[in-house]
Amino acid sequence: MAPAPLVPLPDAELLLLRHGIAEPRRADLPEHGRALTPEGRRRTAALLARLLSWELGADRLLSSPLLRARQTAELAVEAGLAPSLELAEALAPEGGALAELAIWLAAVTPGPGRRRGRLCLVGHEPELSALACRLIGAPAGAISLRKAGVVLLRCGAAPEPGGDGLPRTAARLQLLLTPRVLLATP
Repeated sequence: MAPAPLVPLPDAELLLLRHGIAEPRRADLPEHGRALTPEGRRRTAALLARLLSWELGADRLLSSPLLRARQTAELAVEAGLAPSLELAEALAPEGGALAELAIWLAAVTPGPGRRRGRLCLVGHEPELSALACRLIGAPAGAISLRKAGVVLLRCGAAPEPGGDGLPRTAARLQLLLTPRVLLATP
């Protein structure tokens, strides 16, 4: 079955940030209660500082309500990546963020010195990668975000038709950064 056509998205940038390294899955720990590890907090804070040094701050930040994503988003706000955070159930695993995306992007206003607003979504795999793939018209699985990995998309282009004439892309890939690259680049 072909994916549903994409609607045009507002002219904005979309920063997708996967949560940092979290506690491993355990039978005695609910999935929603898995927290960032001390190493996850440290690496995530370092990655966020690097994003800020590259002027990749966001005007609005939405996060999955699951603990590890929320903690990552809180670190982002503490680091100055965004002014505040909002929780969005649609960013939880299997939450259906694509259905909300146009509304979220339309509510972003550009910060000082920027022509377009930037929305940051903090969430999980495989949902964030699947969202990026869908928006750029890449096959499912073409992108895979590591923990604390980042994708930057430029939205706003009219969706381009796929081979069957249905719109397939609503964004262009600007950056795909692994934590290793983010931490190694001066």
